Amino acid sequence: DLTSPDLAGNRITVKGRVFAGDCGTPLTNAKVEIWHCDSEGNYDNESKDFNQRAQQMTTDQGDYSFYTIFPGKYLNGKEYRPAHIHFRVTAKGHQELVSQLYFKGDPHIASDKWASDKNAALRIKEIIPEDVNGDLSLNFDIYLVLRIFAFINKFARVKKPHVCFKCSSKNLR
Repeated sequence: DLTSPDLAGNRITVKGRVFAGDCGTPLTNAKVEIWHCDSEGNYDNESKDFNQRAQQMTTDQGDYSFYTIFPGKYLNGKEYRPAHIHFRVTAKGHQELVSQLYFKGDPHIASDKWASDKNAALRIKEIIPEDVNGDLSLNFDIYLVLRIFAFINKFARVKKPHVCFKCSSKNLR
């Protein structure tokens, strides 16, 4: 739980599963780390608490879940960055994934060089109403490539080293 009673912002559950490169095997004990700014667009880089940051290990079925707030936006030069959540996912024997998750319908996606990249399309997710209480959620499944395949792709000078051979349509980079 990345929230506190005095923390401003709409609450959202960000959840999903982490899979191996075969796109079907859930990864147990993969480390999922997230971080994002507060609802005002500020990262907590100075307090001892480092708010809006968390990590957890996946379950036996590869599940993870974070209860947090919808992140705000901030200026990057003259343009606002779309709301986003940073992810870092690691698992033994697999290539590390560092990425960002965006929210469908955000008007700043089109002008953001990272969010508007064609490779970001699968990381732009829809927010789902969970129940009649107004609880919101978002599902973000993650697919990690075996380290050996990442090495082969790099050696072969493949520009997208995180493409999964069996499910390249699920590539998250």
